[in-house]
Amino acid sequence: MTSIAAILTHWQGWLALSAVAAYFVSAWLVRQRSVHALRMLGLGLGLHAPVLALQIVALEGLRYGFAAALSATLWLAVLVLAWEARRSRLDGAMRVVAPVAGVSVVLPWVFVGTLFQGEVSALFLPHLVIGTLAYGVFLLAATLAAFILVQARVLQSRNRLLLDDGVFDQMPPLLAMERMLFRYLGIGFGLLTVTLLSGVVFSEEVFGRPLRLDHKSLLTLLAWVVFGVLLWGHRTRGWRGVVAARATLAGFVALLLGYVGSRFVLEVILQRGPGR
Repeated sequence: MTSIAAILTHWQGWLALSAVAAYFVSAWLVRQRSVHALRMLGLGLGLHAPVLALQIVALEGLRYGFAAALSATLWLAVLVLAWEARRSRLDGAMRVVAPVAGVSVVLPWVFVGTLFQGEVSALFLPHLVIGTLAYGVFLLAATLAAFILVQARVLQSRNRLLLDDGVFDQMPPLLAMERMLFRYLGIGFGLLTVTLLSGVVFSEEVFGRPLRLDHKSLLTLLAWVVFGVLLWGHRTRGWRGVVAARATLAGFVALLLGYVGSRFVLEVILQRGPGR
């Protein structure tokens, strides 16, 4: 077992370093307007995936914490971004998201997370996967919202230098970004709804305890309400632009604090053991 663990650790380290390099090189290639940037981003994704799997499914069992959650979220965000970049100009977003994804690859080594004790329910894994998918989609929505806010401010100031020489000339027009934003919000809202319903209906079987309205549940529910109201307002009242972008960022902050923030406090600050 020790030799197997040593071999896995060795190869995991090399894969992780290669993934980090691929992500940062892809961001540099985007800056240089190279056609190979998307291929390098795909290489980073391909190397990141087995590293993430080995970090979560350890030899001693299932291990998951805030660092692994961030790493999985960034992997999914980059995957969606790479797919969208095939038909939309998203080089500016790639320059931001790819290096952050590179950093996330090595975070689970610093913050190893907690080991789940006992047998893990078969319902827990779909709950975890769908919840992580929701995080990844909302992360991209939040990235687009940030670009919309900054680009709207630059347009209002009429500073053409910033528009022509920054990341904004490598992004779609504002209206196109808004359409993408609400598409991501709709997908993420559906995934988050399924995550919440599975947590409510199967709480005792999934988590091993009855449903509790703790700060994690309340913050996640708050994010769900924010996104739901925003989608309703867009459909019935035409909400868009800066208002929609700010609401998206507010909902994402609540969502991020709900799981990643609470796990960070428990694992790093309070140094508590496993808890789902």
